[in-house]
Amino acid sequence: MVHFSIHFFICNILIAIIIGVILLAKHIFKEHLSNRLQYNLWFILLILLAAPFLKIKHIGILQIFSRFYNWKPSVNRADSALQTTSNPVSSDSSNWMNDFTISDGGNTISTIGILLLGIWLFGMLIMLLFVVKSKIELHKLKQSALLLQNRDVCKLYQTCLQEMGIKRKIPVYSTAFLKSPIMVGFFKPQIYLPIHILSDNNMTDLRYMILHELQHYKYKDALINSFMNLASVVYWFNPLVWYSLKEMRNDREVACDTSVLLMLNEKDYEDYGNTLINLAEKVSLLPFPFATGIGGNMKQIKKRIINIANYRPVSFPKKLHSFFTFVLIAAFLLGFAPILTIQASNQDYYYFNDNNQNISYIDLSENFNEYDGSFVLYDATANSWQIYNKDHAATRIAPASTFKIYTALFGLESGIIAPKKSQLSWEGKKYTYDTWNVDQTLESAMKNSVTWYFQAIDQKVGLSSIKDFVHEIGYGNQIVRGDISSYWLNSSLKISPIEQVETLKKFYYNEFHFSPENIKAVKNSICLSSNTDGSLFGKTGTMEVRHQNISGWFIGFIEKSEHIYFFATNIESEKNTTGPIASELTLSILSDLQIW
Repeated sequence: MVHFSIHFFICNILIAIIIGVILLAKHIFKEHLSNRLQYNLWFILLILLAAPFLKIKHIGILQIFSRFYNWKPSVNRADSALQTTSNPVSSDSSNWMNDFTISDGGNTISTIGILLLGIWLFGMLIMLLFVVKSKIELHKLKQSALLLQNRDVCKLYQTCLQEMGIKRKIPVYSTAFLKSPIMVGFFKPQIYLPIHILSDNNMTDLRYMILHELQHYKYKDALINSFMNLASVVYWFNPLVWYSLKEMRNDREVACDTSVLLMLNEKDYEDYGNTLINLAEKVSLLPFPFATGIGGNMKQIKKRIINIANYRPVSFPKKLHSFFTFVLIAAFLLGFAPILTIQASNQDYYYFNDNNQNISYIDLSENFNEYDGSFVLYDATANSWQIYNKDHAATRIAPASTFKIYTALFGLESGIIAPKKSQLSWEGKKYTYDTWNVDQTLESAMKNSVTWYFQAIDQKVGLSSIKDFVHEIGYGNQIVRGDISSYWLNSSLKISPIEQVETLKKFYYNEFHFSPENIKAVKNSICLSSNTDGSLFGKTGTMEVRHQNISGWFIGFIEKSEHIYFFATNIESEKNTTGPIASELTLSILSDLQIW
């Protein structure tokens, strides 16, 4: 939720830009859009305001903005011991890597994130209290109102219903607690007329007012009003959203005025305008956010009167032109929706270009059993993919210890270690695992997943250089933020299983253009088994959150005489989910596929 709140506030920067685009489009295309379509443009804004809460796969543009903040969830990162499996991998099990679990002490959630979340929720609570207060006042109004008894007005009302082609019976009430007519309710619409207007007995004015309120019913403005009120609660802190909602209400009344004018003769336009003028001193802002009505402030009524004075019937070609202009503007604005979309939790999404790819989507649900996860296999020789659970396979997750492959490569490339001189000294800190409490080489550190070894490399190269390296190899979301010792844990850096395979392929064929000796040294360090059938290379990774193992990785590649295979498996669950389990699952699948 904290992570979401930070993204949400970042999205408001884009929302401000979108509002500016809408206002600019309304100004530029004022003569090309009808009043109704100018009002409808605001519907696009309502959709975009909802976009951050929808689970639409976004295109990653928010990653550009995410570099400007730091979010570090409270976690303990784990590496658990990799056990030999019952799968016929190799008789030489001593060459398997161990994947040990250790507590890193965890990272703390960004103070800024907590503060933003707290302020946002508190503000919404205050806004909801105002909404409840208005609801109570509206309920009191309904209780005090009387069903319309005036026969002449009832007859006029029925005539208006016939003119509008409305067959539904919408009750009309009279009340002494309103200055101007309103309509409330979507499922049970009701119209309320002020007693002082009824007592004037001006049937012409009453007819125009009733037609106006029925236009609100016809265009479902009560429903739209509910979404507008919800937006004002959620975006209470954004003055531009409040300004936009105010303009939307103004445009809604102008659109309703125009719809009424379409029903009138040209000689009646002036009378309709005079009705608004006569009401100008009596009307006020609506007391209820749930209601729609003919009332408003003086500035709004002035704008409406000017619209009525300038109104002329629109020809069909102009209507068509207006419609297509609206469609083009709407299509452009809706293009922002994927950018604004934020997914729950710490998930990100990688758009895998599966066009012109030889891909088979396979069903491995029985293999994964109770685990949520995915399996990706790429046959480089045949240039073919096999993927289980595409959505999960494209979801970015913290790489855990699988990133040690690239930490090692960077350590070699930066000269911190060398293929034949990779030993780093143990500083004497006691760890739970005896194999950690000695000096380490690249081979031993990778085999035993010695976290302090790779953290020492990171400390020596520095965060800035790590960022450059991650960008250079195009690793996952390429976001390196926060603690240099844990950015590859459950923090900023994330990668999807599909990207794990793509990056492994680049590593294997040295598309990074690094030293061949360094590439070979890292390959040797992750070699798990070698026999007459081929060689298996891989690295596990386990993520622990609040002392529960919730995510397990196993990535690697297989060299065979005829094929080179790259694979990545990730499994997720609330507990008991580790890299060793992911490796057992992977080896079982590879055996079923007769690959290893």
